[in-house]
Amino acid sequence: MFDRVADRVVVSEMADSARAEAAAAARRLAAIAELVTRHADGPADRAYWSCDNWDAIAAQVAAALNVSHGLASSQMYLAMALRDRLPAVAALFAEGTLSLRLVSAIAWHTALIKDPGALREVDAVLASAARQFGPLSQAKTAQAIDAIVDRYDPAALRRTRAGARGREVVIAPDDNNDGTATLWGSLLATDGAVLDRRLAEMAHHVCDADPRTIAQRRADALGTLAAGGVRLTCACSTTGCPAAADADPRAAAVMIHVITDAATLTAQPDPHTSGEEPARPITPGTSVREALDPDPETPETRLPAAFLTSGAMVPASRVAELIAGGATIRRVNAFADAGPEPGYRPSASLQRFIRCRDMTCRFPGCDRPAESTDIDHTIPYPYGPTHPSNLKCLCRKHHLLKTFWTGPGGWRDRQHPDGTITWTSPSGHTYTTRPGSRLLFPSLCLPTAQLPLAATADRPLGHRGATMPTRSRTRQQDRAHRINAERALNAGRVAERNQPPPF
Repeated sequence: MFDRVADRVVVSEMADSARAEAAAAARRLAAIAELVTRHADGPADRAYWSCDNWDAIAAQVAAALNVSHGLASSQMYLAMALRDRLPAVAALFAEGTLSLRLVSAIAWHTALIKDPGALREVDAVLASAARQFGPLSQAKTAQAIDAIVDRYDPAALRRTRAGARGREVVIAPDDNNDGTATLWGSLLATDGAVLDRRLAEMAHHVCDADPRTIAQRRADALGTLAAGGVRLTCACSTTGCPAAADADPRAAAVMIHVITDAATLTAQPDPHTSGEEPARPITPGTSVREALDPDPETPETRLPAAFLTSGAMVPASRVAELIAGGATIRRVNAFADAGPEPGYRPSASLQRFIRCRDMTCRFPGCDRPAESTDIDHTIPYPYGPTHPSNLKCLCRKHHLLKTFWTGPGGWRDRQHPDGTITWTSPSGHTYTTRPGSRLLFPSLCLPTAQLPLAATADRPLGHRGATMPTRSRTRQQDRAHRINAERALNAGRVAERNQPPPF
């Protein structure tokens, strides 16, 4: 693409593409703002619905952009801030002068300004000064924006909450498919000291023949604590080890669903996941792959991996460890020739099949794990049977959306025997979602039965004994409450600034 082109041309192309990218993002957000503006005034009673009018709009945005519901909602807030609160900044953004990262920072740091006059002043000043923010770091950009906000509305400064209020523990999914999850967060200092001491004690409880390093033992000890255990099971193979346990507490304390091929069940634990990384001498005949990965590959490590219903990958050797620790094995019935089940609630076996087949919520763009979703009848029961060809996983938000925002002008869905779902949005766009196991375990997606493919809008809803959960206050009231609460954090500082100078 850039063969025989000078570096100057390549760098210029980078800058031009960045401006085009910003302008395209501005058009996307402008379209989102237009959709929100057109449908913002929904029925008054639905403002108190748990799945309210804002959620109904967010569902369309999420499906169109193939993003999660939460990300779609945040895009809507940003789009409306640029349209209604920061028109001068939005104009520069539309030209490609400002980046999406910068306008997002501006919208966030000005969100607490309530006075329209102050907001107009801040918007104008930021628009004239924002060109200079580009080369600054993210922290320095925030400081520059806060300095301008402080000049016109000191009560609107985003104050960093007290560390105690900001404590959290985050467990990130397995993005690298290496069988591990990433954990980070902040605790109260006292809790941190207790946890550190407890992990150290458990790490040193095993015998000297345990192949794991201290760091690996501490990580495994945290999993044991989460499972309700108090002692770390020794990983040595010594007969009569005093630190050995009859069963690993992690095998039975909390249920997780792991989907795998039958061949994986005979895999052996991988001895190379614990201990120090083995050293391998580099010789003239050593390949690059061998140098980077000195662990020998065995037939067991080449087995198909298993997957949690949350989507994370688990090595076959880890499944073997869970089985050796006492994990229960259940064969998933494929329901290829099964007929409808009586009653509304699917059997445990059928629920297990649906969750293993779908793996996530089946709404476009949603990746909520199947284990935390509802089982939905595509054609409402009793007009639609309790059968795999009529059941799918939907998270609670999208289950409510499909149930209460359906019919003419709402969402419609059709399900096919292989689990494929065709969604039709209120705007008439169609989106197709397929079971998460389609590429991993295609046998779970074999056609189960051909049912009438009538859309939900073609069937009367009937009385299903369910009502929409409601909020104690509307989304708008809740947002105003949060803004007032954050502004109140600055009350002492504003009062101090407003005192007359000392004589």
